[in-house]
Amino acid sequence: MSNESSFDIVSKVDLQNLDNAINNAVKEIQNRYDLKNTNSSIELDKGTQTITLISNSDFQLDQVTQVLYQKMVKAGIDIKAIKSKGREKASGDKVREVFTPINGIEQEVSKQIVKDIKDLKLKVQASIQGDQVRISGKSKDDLQTTISTIRQKDYGIALQVTNYR
Repeated sequence: MSNESSFDIVSKVDLQNLDNAINNAVKEIQNRYDLKNTNSSIELDKGTQTITLISNSDFQLDQVTQVLYQKMVKAGIDIKAIKSKGREKASGDKVREVFTPINGIEQEVSKQIVKDIKDLKLKVQASIQGDQVRISGKSKDDLQTTISTIRQKDYGIALQVTNYR
């Protein structure tokens, strides 16, 4: 057995945790004075994995989005874990915004992560494995340095470090 350690860099959203955050946001929207009679709603479609926000105006939709973000942060979910498909007009003079959870790292982002790790000039190897990046090396100190460097950079998506061994 070799004495090489490794970890994976992934981008995954815990749907149960996200569902709990959405349920808490819905409760707050129903009880908040400024959003009480606006017919604003947040719905999670588990089949298509989409989050749909609907409200009467752009301003109220901004308020609903802020409530959702607050509840996500409180539940330990990074705001970058969901991506907006943009706003659109809905039926009855309403505004709709659809979000999708980001699961998996896109190829371009994976390549940027690997490039940034190689630029560190540490004795670690980075390889793209599907929608995740595997980092391996003999020195645990080098791996810890790599983890802290990746966490400091902004790749536009939520990244997690898993399978550290």
